[in-house]
Amino acid sequence: MMDEMKIAAIGECMIELSAGPNDGRADAGMTLRYGGDTLNTAVYLARLSRNGGPAVDYLTALGDDPYSEDMAAFWQREGLGTNLVARLPGRLPGLYTIRTDQAGERSFHYWRGASAARGMLAGAHGERLLAALTGYQLIYLSGITLSILTADHRARLLDALDRARAAGARIAFDCNYRPRGWPDSQTAREAMDDMYRRCHIALPGLADECALNGKRYGEMDAATAARRIADMGAGEVCLKDGGNGCLVAWDGKAESLAAETAIKAVDVVDTTAAGDSFNAAYLHARLGGAGPADAARAGHRLAARVIQHPGAIIPLSAMPGAMPELEP
Repeated sequence: MMDEMKIAAIGECMIELSAGPNDGRADAGMTLRYGGDTLNTAVYLARLSRNGGPAVDYLTALGDDPYSEDMAAFWQREGLGTNLVARLPGRLPGLYTIRTDQAGERSFHYWRGASAARGMLAGAHGERLLAALTGYQLIYLSGITLSILTADHRARLLDALDRARAAGARIAFDCNYRPRGWPDSQTAREAMDDMYRRCHIALPGLADECALNGKRYGEMDAATAARRIADMGAGEVCLKDGGNGCLVAWDGKAESLAAETAIKAVDVVDTTAAGDSFNAAYLHARLGGAGPADAARAGHRLAARVIQHPGAIIPLSAMPGAMPELEP
């Protein structure tokens, strides 16, 4: 039963300052929100589970500042469990800014070197977090999660994930490659591949796979990228390609789904969290018994709703009309 399942999402939430199209003027002002790739997915998973579904916990570290207090309160209002959120005195959340162009495409700038989340696996609270992973049925994380950890902490996390797998947990992973978060591409590629060898559901983007493997976007096709990931051990691969749709590969089968066949044309306001919300709907549908292709269609439908709004987390009032459509 879905109601008896527990999901852990591991990562970092940051302060988000966003400016809309043509708002690059110094006097235009910016909107403050909170977001982060795995946090976005966790929130959308929790929303989709409001009427019956798994409990969703967010695992990270925050500081003892007002912004951290606001974040934790926001997560709790969204229905996320916060018992495994460490509070580190004197630390602060990371911060990033978003600017969007006329087409809704965004550019990011980050200030995260001293982020509290970087210390989530340190000390006694780190041991507690890692030990708790065996109690979850699904564990979700991303390449950004890996990038904020030291090499030693990444190794400890992989060991904990191995123990959780042995206890029956399924692992879902989105590589979400951000070059500035890594010392070099080889370190990033090795860390991502370590996760592909462990994950049950891989949810990468084609552009990220091209960048990680020294290809220009368009030089590696989706089938080749999906096969590379599957060959490392991922039993199910949903390779996202933005407005071009996705390729789903599982059990020796593969199906390409154009985004246009799953959603109607929409006015794009901001593509922030398009992939994160896709992942949430995909995972929720799979946990509910939908096949991979139908889960991908659910992902496209929720992502289409999200990109019609500014920021990573759309208003809850924007969700109800989309939620019935998420059923395959």
